[in-house]
Amino acid sequence: MNNNKIIEEIRKLSDLLSLYQNAYYLQTNPLISDLEYDRLFDRLLFLEKGNPEFVLPDSPSRRVGSDFSQDIPEVLHSIPVLSLDKGYSVESIRDWMDKTISKAGSELSFIVEEKIDGVSIVLYYKKGILNLAATRGNGSVGNDITANVRTIKSVPLRLTEDVDIVARGEIFLPLAEFEKLNSLQEVPFANPRNLTAGTLRRKKSIDVAAVPLEIFIYEGFMDNTEMNHVEILTFLKKLGFKVSNSIGVFSSSKSLTPSLNSGNKESNSLWFRGDFKSLSGYVKKHTKERENLPYEIDGLVIKVNEIDVRESLGFTGHHPRWAIAYKFESPEGTTVIKEIDVQVGRTGRITPVGRVEPVLIGGSTISNVTLHNQEYINILELAIGDTVSVSKRGDVIPAVERIVDKNEDNIPVWKMPERCPSCKQDLEIKGAHLFCVNSECPDQVKGKIFFFLGRNQMDVEGFGPETADYLIEQGFIKTIPDLYSFDYTRLEGLPGFGSKKIKLISNGIKKSLDQPYSRILPSLGIPELGKKAVELLIISGLRDVDDLIKIAAEKDVDKLVSIKGIGERTAEIIINEFSSTIILDLIKDLKTAGLKFEEKEILKQDMFPQIFSDQIWCITGSFENYKPRSLAENEIVKRGGKTTSTVTGNTTHLLAGESAGSKLVKAKSLGTKIITEEKFMEILNNNE
Repeated sequence: MNNNKIIEEIRKLSDLLSLYQNAYYLQTNPLISDLEYDRLFDRLLFLEKGNPEFVLPDSPSRRVGSDFSQDIPEVLHSIPVLSLDKGYSVESIRDWMDKTISKAGSELSFIVEEKIDGVSIVLYYKKGILNLAATRGNGSVGNDITANVRTIKSVPLRLTEDVDIVARGEIFLPLAEFEKLNSLQEVPFANPRNLTAGTLRRKKSIDVAAVPLEIFIYEGFMDNTEMNHVEILTFLKKLGFKVSNSIGVFSSSKSLTPSLNSGNKESNSLWFRGDFKSLSGYVKKHTKERENLPYEIDGLVIKVNEIDVRESLGFTGHHPRWAIAYKFESPEGTTVIKEIDVQVGRTGRITPVGRVEPVLIGGSTISNVTLHNQEYINILELAIGDTVSVSKRGDVIPAVERIVDKNEDNIPVWKMPERCPSCKQDLEIKGAHLFCVNSECPDQVKGKIFFFLGRNQMDVEGFGPETADYLIEQGFIKTIPDLYSFDYTRLEGLPGFGSKKIKLISNGIKKSLDQPYSRILPSLGIPELGKKAVELLIISGLRDVDDLIKIAAEKDVDKLVSIKGIGERTAEIIINEFSSTIILDLIKDLKTAGLKFEEKEILKQDMFPQIFSDQIWCITGSFENYKPRSLAENEIVKRGGKTTSTVTGNTTHLLAGESAGSKLVKAKSLGTKIITEEKFMEILNNNE
């Protein structure tokens, strides 16, 4: 067979198979039997294998994926890929719509779409051919996962028209497929989104092809278009994209609602059309029906339909002004307030905490809930004995949402104490909160010592909270400098303190003297001086604590504000704190103890190859060469990485030592990259 005939047959087979794939996966209308489809597909693979130079860029064979390992490079987005502002009630959404109409100065229509709980993707097409598929990333830069996305059957490799277009969508795994795949896992994935995200970042696209991922496209961007969003969605369907049919179109009057009959009338037949009064019912209906959907959604997205108005409204640094997400209410449970305690933080802030009858919410048992401050309690009119509805806000922090039933004993609304429960001194109001301003308050002192010793601060090996609490209660330790002056041999013979433990504590304290200034300063618990702020100060040339003391003495706010990332409020707090005799005496005593308040190494971007840039690491387990573990954390930060104490969907790497435990299990379930100590040291040595 000559080359022309081979090329002609490859093109014909590709066109036929693309047609059949489109009919099967997008229209759920198979045109031929599986046996006939496989016969054609095998013929195409045979021709392509023998003539690789004739393989088309949109060949259906690319759905199969490759078993070659691939890197996941970064790419720059040509459109802003931002997150959305959020609302939690229909009223807040209507307020946003009214304000948006007011800003636009004209009548507007709005589109309401399901907010798929999946992985955001941006697809770039040139002359109708899929050229690039990139993750959202940080909104400006994403990861190129084109080879993996090509394996998703509902992603068109070639459009029906030779257009240049950028499409945004959400990749997800249907619930039925998730349950099927999860049943085969030794360690099950927490949810479909995590499995989807982990799958898309696999090194071999052939592994991605084995997972039946789906996609919905919800935005299209083209140059010089005069279409509105309804027309764009219709055009996207015409091009071969999979667009959800669960869409509502609303305006002030149903007669003003944009026509759904443009383009393919049948494709829009399932869309809802109504006025603003019908929005509440539409939202309630979708909130109720979300449990019956074949995929997970976590809210609805409301968008301005008119594209020219979108362009005039523009963007903030975080989200478009022409769209907002309606978030479904978090999981809730009903329980009873048994008592309310008051906690004193290390900064002196007084926080009420409700103790409730244990209640199961979102897979965890809740016994304590935050009550924020007196104003929050007054708004709720909350009293001990009240039956309340409790939610996990953001699915993390338990909080009282509302009162279900008042107590039967006529107990009045709970009031904050006038005196500190720890030191009995009068409290002061600062903004919406009460504070104990006694720097020697026992609970504040204890909180500062706990913070200083903590794993994410000085990370003193062998010195856990229980040990610290015992030494404080016994009067052995009263201040942070006491940690370095106390003779730990005095603990010999006391319950729980054998010679081995005493040696471990002493060695931990001694090793902490080697911690760098960039670690020590944030550990003092000075407001606004966290790790990032301290790093900014050091990079700017303020490498010695005496530099800060001098700036504070001269009240040189401008010097601090000139540093990128340091705002006026932070600058004023730094000046106030480093003018305080309490802070100055603390630094003096710690210097005497041997701690270093000067950075020997200049933290500049060009000192260390930034091999961990845009990466987020979690460190867990015990290590042979990194005792304490903060030594490994320092290596990551110096090379541009960030660290976290928990494993989440944003965590890119887990540095796992011996006895890694639950964090290792979670990292595996999320598809997070696991790095051993040996591999970590190899990476550092080779600057990979």
